[in-house]
Amino acid sequence: MAITTKRTRFSRRLPDHVTDELVTVLSEKKIFGFNDLFERVFANLKLRNAVSGGEEMLRLRAYEKLQNLVTRGLVEKTGKEYKGTVRVHEASSTYVSAQEVAARDID
Repeated sequence: MAITTKRTRFSRRLPDHVTDELVTVLSEKKIFGFNDLFERVFANLKLRNAVSGGEEMLRLRAYEKLQNLVTRGLVEKTGKEYKGTVRVHEASSTYVSAQEVAARDID
């Protein structure tokens, strides 16, 4: 008689501070150019003491994450300006972790 065990995945995913700050700023329903958006995100991260790797590296990471949000349809890009959609909060780490908990509870 074979006994099957349910395997649980343990994932130690840290919150993504850059994406969280992008979501926070883009939730304001304003239109931002990338430089203005980055300055706000950078200032917020410095206040939270969550800046590491230098400003230029952070700028590249923020741009990459912003383009990912555009691809997912959570941010609208018009020319060189960005605006968060109604669903932009879906990218925050609190939303993602709540979805993972809900999916785990269903299983």
